[in-house]
Amino acid sequence: MTQPKHIGVFGGAFDPPHRGHHALAATAIAQLQLDALHVIPTGHAWHKSRTLSDAQHRLAMARLAFADLSQVVVDGREIARPGPTYTVDTLQELQQEHPAAQLYLLIGEDQARALPSWSRWEQLPALAIICVAARADSTGAKGQFDALKATLPGLTVLNMPPVATSATDIRHRAATGQSIGPLVFETVARYI
Repeated sequence: MTQPKHIGVFGGAFDPPHRGHHALAATAIAQLQLDALHVIPTGHAWHKSRTLSDAQHRLAMARLAFADLSQVVVDGREIARPGPTYTVDTLQELQQEHPAAQLYLLIGEDQARALPSWSRWEQLPALAIICVAARADSTGAKGQFDALKATLPGLTVLNMPPVATSATDIRHRAATGQSIGPLVFETVARYI
């Protein structure tokens, strides 16, 4: 009997994709022994109060940022989907496409704390193993995160050092003429 494929799912605005995103992807590929990692820029982000950069630009930047990781598939399905995009729908689609695969949902600690606000979040553990990466700027909501671990069976913590990089900071730096070079890959900086 062959083992099921291990497929990671890493969604986000990727506005822009940065070295922290890349570090999480590389860590997950190694730690979880992923055969593939679907990097999925969000389409209509229902949870974002600001307008995202054009979806095609975020897709192009994701292709540049993850180009060196052979397991990464930059997946535009959420951009192509009309209306709000929900992770649960994307996981259901991937499960239908790869019925023998084990799916792994990669999220940051900040997203893990917000998980109860996600659409149909209770269905996620049945679709994928949820894998959480710590953030360097974690704001002490440890109690919420611990409660989440108790609520979600199979929750896995990715063993990686926290990376102090945020897309918000990068956008601010770019808008004010500051260098973004150390925070994003050169190809992404040139694209921006």
